[in-house]
Amino acid sequence: MTKKYSHPTSAEQLREQLETLYAKYNHRTFVAPDPLLFLYDYDDPRDREIVGLIAATLAYGRVSQIMKSVRAVLSRLGRSPATFLMHNDPRGIRKLTAGLQHRFTTDHALAGLLLAVQAVLRKYGSLYHCFLTCLNSDDTTTVPALERFVQKLADQCHHNLTVFTLPRPCKGSACKRLHLFLRWMIRKDAVDPGDWHDLNPALLVVPLDTHMHRIGRALGFTNRQQADHRTALEITEGFKTVSPEDPVRYDFVLTRLAIRQDLKNACGFVAFMI
Repeated sequence: MTKKYSHPTSAEQLREQLETLYAKYNHRTFVAPDPLLFLYDYDDPRDREIVGLIAATLAYGRVSQIMKSVRAVLSRLGRSPATFLMHNDPRGIRKLTAGLQHRFTTDHALAGLLLAVQAVLRKYGSLYHCFLTCLNSDDTTTVPALERFVQKLADQCHHNLTVFTLPRPCKGSACKRLHLFLRWMIRKDAVDPGDWHDLNPALLVVPLDTHMHRIGRALGFTNRQQADHRTALEITEGFKTVSPEDPVRYDFVLTRLAIRQDLKNACGFVAFMI
């Protein structure tokens, strides 16, 4: 029988319940199906961050289609995406993406993204080193750095990067896919690779999707109806009352349990929230 849960009455009680879920479900066994799986296939951090940006960029729509689309791009990039991008010209990159499309993301948009990454690799050496130049010591979240990072990618590429391909926080977008990418890069545990290990996870913002929006509302972290940038910040602040050093600590567990019917039914606490 599924255990019945009541609404947590304090941050301490909520943290205890979330930690129980984290200990039980925050393992790679529960990652599938998720585009994060692709990052585990690469040993070099420079490859993994490129794979992460591609996977996060395409992380919208049906998960089966996401997995198919990411796999198609990566199969053409070969065993080392960084090596491929460093040693190919724009013509080679456009040839690589020809015919690829993931819903609204065309082969032209994919080529633009890869050309931007190529330019950043050649100038900074890695996406990580580029992101480091975007951080200021007084930043309280990753949002300002993310805004600068997207701008640098756009500046380094003479080809159009659409707002949908790389959204901008300053435009009010929740930027779910980019915050997901940063979660993968900055956090390190049994699930998230955390190659950008010297960056502070306390600055991360919740990757706001439908599930996390519903959970945030159920927990009283926000009453906003719109899943936008402001709502993402409000929900992040709510999780900071529970885990100030790592506000997205429970993102994988909560969204995974919400998505997977078999796990959701086994967990009364998550069922209570969604």
